[in-house]
Amino acid sequence: MQQTVVDRIDRAAEDTVSLVLRGTTGPLAPWEPGAHLDITLPNWLTRQYSLCGDPADRTAYRVAVRHERLSRGGSEYIHRFLRQGRVLDVSLPRNHFPLVPAPAYLFLAGGIGITAVLPMLRAAVSAGIPASLVYVGPSAATMPFADELRTAYGEHVRIVATREQGRPDLGALAAGLAPGALVYCCGPAPMLTAASAVFPPGRLHTERFHPVAKSFAPDTEFEVRCAKSGRKVQVPADESLLDALAHAGHPLPSGCREGVCGSCELTVLEGEPEHRDDIGAPEGRMYACVSRALSRCLVVDL
Repeated sequence: MQQTVVDRIDRAAEDTVSLVLRGTTGPLAPWEPGAHLDITLPNWLTRQYSLCGDPADRTAYRVAVRHERLSRGGSEYIHRFLRQGRVLDVSLPRNHFPLVPAPAYLFLAGGIGITAVLPMLRAAVSAGIPASLVYVGPSAATMPFADELRTAYGEHVRIVATREQGRPDLGALAAGLAPGALVYCCGPAPMLTAASAVFPPGRLHTERFHPVAKSFAPDTEFEVRCAKSGRKVQVPADESLLDALAHAGHPLPSGCREGVCGSCELTVLEGEPEHRDDIGAPEGRMYACVSRALSRCLVVDL
């Protein structure tokens, strides 16, 4: 964990604020475009947000938070109660949406999805790589950093306010894609579904706000053995591995509890996990919030 202090809270758009979190004990951990981190709030909730500042600035992190109408307490707290000067613990940055080297890029962002894409555009333009951004939202007033993007990147950016202009023609964008160009898309599910229908799978990289609905076999009970402590934990059919471990005295960091943030990553030493996450667990790892076991027992590095 790293300790930061809330240096600034700025209005980024309707219902969206940006936070600048400055390190309190020296340089903050490095990060690359596409990374996110967990912020532990004073109301004991942990939430994950994409880093949307400048990776070259090791003194501060910037994130943006939209006030969700059905908030589970995170965005509600930040918008109503968080104040400048508050000390917050944040995790080390993690990146499940890295910018792969390519000769050209097309970036697609919908609403708050701009937070993951903005640093990618900055990196590509700074490196002299051909890049363009199509940024979609109901209106310019609802789109965080729209003015910043226009000012900094001008002709590289196309702002599409759908209430006035309708939705962009993704098929036309796909037809005009430069040879070897990669497409990076972050936004609401309908945008990602539409992008997946027109762009070649090998050239499209996406990041989702929420997991894709999937079907799995009925949940069953299984056992977890903790290699370091020697403790055995029974995971009932109606309880997640994350919760069972917490009840047994082995709490893990957790953010989304939906398998999209990676904060509850767990090393598996023996046994076969059933991966139910939406980001692709690395070999020998699993995400305890949603994943379960295909074998009767798992041995984990706890």
